[in-house]
Amino acid sequence: MDDEHTAEYTVPCAQCSAVDWGISDEGRFYCRSCHNVIERTREVVDLSFLKLSSRVSTIRGPRKKQAERGHVWMVCEGFQFILKNQADALLALGVHPQFKDDVLCPLWRCYLQKSRQAYTHDPVRSCKFRVRAVGSDLESASEGISCTDGESNPASTAGSNTENSGFWSGSSDTLTYLSARKKRSQSLLSMKKTLSLIYLALVWSREALTLSDLLRLVNEGHIPYLNAYEQLPEEMKVTGKDSLIFVVETVPSHHAVHKEAETLIQFLQLPAFPPISQQTLLHPALLSLRYLSDVNLPDELHPWVCRLLEHTGMMDQTLHTFDPHNHPTLPRYDVQAAALIIVTLKLFFCLDDMTEWHLSNDLGRQKDSGKVFNLRRWYKVMQAALIRAQERRDQNVSRKQWKSKKQIYPNKKEKCSMIKKKRIAEQVQLCFEKLASCPSGLQDVGPSSFIFCWGDEEESDGPSLHHMKLDEVVTRRYDFLTPLNDMYWHPALRRCLCYNSHYKEVEATLPRSFIWLLQLFAFMLDVKPFCLYEEVLSVERRIFDTRLYRGKSKANAGASAETAGASPEAQASLNTRTSPRRTRTSPRTAEASVGTRASHRKRQRSRKS
Repeated sequence: MDDEHTAEYTVPCAQCSAVDWGISDEGRFYCRSCHNVIERTREVVDLSFLKLSSRVSTIRGPRKKQAERGHVWMVCEGFQFILKNQADALLALGVHPQFKDDVLCPLWRCYLQKSRQAYTHDPVRSCKFRVRAVGSDLESASEGISCTDGESNPASTAGSNTENSGFWSGSSDTLTYLSARKKRSQSLLSMKKTLSLIYLALVWSREALTLSDLLRLVNEGHIPYLNAYEQLPEEMKVTGKDSLIFVVETVPSHHAVHKEAETLIQFLQLPAFPPISQQTLLHPALLSLRYLSDVNLPDELHPWVCRLLEHTGMMDQTLHTFDPHNHPTLPRYDVQAAALIIVTLKLFFCLDDMTEWHLSNDLGRQKDSGKVFNLRRWYKVMQAALIRAQERRDQNVSRKQWKSKKQIYPNKKEKCSMIKKKRIAEQVQLCFEKLASCPSGLQDVGPSSFIFCWGDEEESDGPSLHHMKLDEVVTRRYDFLTPLNDMYWHPALRRCLCYNSHYKEVEATLPRSFIWLLQLFAFMLDVKPFCLYEEVLSVERRIFDTRLYRGKSKANAGASAETAGASPEAQASLNTRTSPRRTRTSPRTAEASVGTRASHRKRQRSRKS
């Protein structure tokens, strides 16, 4: 039998120079003369030759049951391994080495202490459970914990009863996690909360990864999430009801993870985060520059975004830093930066389905139009790239293997049938892979912070427009550069008391170009368009009326209403005219603006008297 596998291997032995090879029980080649074992192994038989009509044979007869051994472990230990693997994946992608041990590990300790699972004198006692294994001993709980050493036991106590049996029952406190009382509690850790904890650690570290970047890395498989339990040690047998805790088949949305992160902040009672200054990559001043490059907009647009930040007061770092007392909300940095770009484009081109195309037609008639930014040309390039990117994403989702290779069996009765179904599915998938060959140009691409690629290369999404000028869409007015467009529209800015989004109700009344821009950035950030719409309204409230942004209250009921322009130099004042659908604004002179504000204050004083 060995001669059939070793006949084609005629390399002399390095020890005795003989050509007399055999195969050991482990499948490795060895010299029969001097018994020297080499690295070569016997080739594995490929099942691809099986025909479509091949059957799955059933082996009947008595089988010897062998005991499956393992350690007694708790659910929080499994999540500790998963967090460690996720942190290691981020370190491999370039995150700062201190991220895991200096930031994520203290947050994990804080969670264990707040949930009374470890580091406490009054630990949570689990409900009745039974752990059965052969030859498995209860290991003592470690007093310390380190995210670097994932095998350390974080539990303070883990009481269990062991009986002689041949089947391992999974984690020891699964029933506690699945109890109705625990499900209503915020102390339960889930797979979604692991992403929230990772995101909080990234924000605390002021890394250049936003929440949309984190979720994209999870979707692309660079960070373990869907089948993260497969990387658990062999001693930790994940079976039975553990699947309800560790098995997930979908990646949570941007809104769900952000909301879970805010809930986790309140549960952990975290202090103020490190400040997000203008030099931090999470600040909208720098994050907007990255998004401008990704959507192929001119570089000259970035100073206007910064001027908008200064006018709205959003350049202040306190607005972007979580503080439980002064700023108790966690900012959505990626959505906020995209909203600022959208508002800036509205200032330049109005985006009312008429003004932007009239400006583009005027630019097209000029001789040197090749060096000037044209919105119509940019729309055609971006629309084609967006369609291709959407098709690539859909193809990747359809090719993705959502089911895990390492299945979890609920009980011993269903184990045999599930193994049989798995073998059938593998053979069917093998046949389909032969029929549907992979595209010739398809290749694995490494992780990137950019969705699109612009340039003159063959694999680029289109020509780069970063060098285009904005000279023809700006003019000098009152000794300041201001956009040539003098109109600006916006929906009703008064905040709804129910705090719900009304995007679906007003979508039919919004201009198509504005909706397309929302959908473009929503695709980039993998968020819903209504999230961007609400953030755009939040920026516009800061621009036009600070009272509307703060909301209706007694403290500001008698405050004076000063109408602010899109930028203090570009538009000295704005006179608003309200319509049922949206509001348009037209500029006035600076002198008229001062007189208007003075007369308004006079009327306010007369009303008070």
